Amino acid sequence: MGHSQADKAQSRERILREAAAQIRDAGLESVSVARLMRSAGLTHGGFYGHFASRDELLAEALQRALVEGAAASRAATAAAATSAAPTKAAAPAPTFDAFARSYLSRGHRDARASGCAVAALAADAARAEAPVRAVMSEHVERFIARAAELAGSSDEEAMFAVSAMVGGLLLSRVLVDADRSDAMLKAVRAGLAERAASAPR
Repeated sequence: MGHSQADKAQSRERILREAAAQIRDAGLESVSVARLMRSAGLTHGGFYGHFASRDELLAEALQRALVEGAAASRAATAAAATSAAPTKAAAPAPTFDAFARSYLSRGHRDARASGCAVAALAADAARAEAPVRAVMSEHVERFIARAAELAGSSDEEAMFAVSAMVGGLLLSRVLVDADRSDAMLKAVRAGLAERAASAPR
């Protein structure tokens, strides 16, 4: 007797949730179908009832991880803007400064499994098949557009800012010495603020 459509949808959701968490923490290549299905409480044989291939799963899990990361970034930016506001009467509009401060923060650096999936997975996606790269590419473009919107800057300036933010976050995670890691985050924040201040209006 087959599962109902609702049961199948719930199982698929469990698989995607587990896969998205796993790739954010350990990368795209960390996904083993057998291990993933066990962690989702399902049988290995049931995988192909939900996905045509591992590549299809990776593309969908990456999409999930990127959407969740973008939502977390928006919430962190709003919180950073609120904490910097002189009064708390009305929620202030998010700013590029708040965006950069929340992105290049210790909390974000230390939240590898729940932070920005672009920083966590861009290198993996660059080596992946075209469908996975296409998913990442779309989100990189959204990231650039968001930076341009918040900064009121050109596309070129936003590309620079996004590259600095992603690179700074990634390198801060590599540095073993906590003080050096903090200094990396601070240096990139300061560089972005200085560049924004000197930009023509």
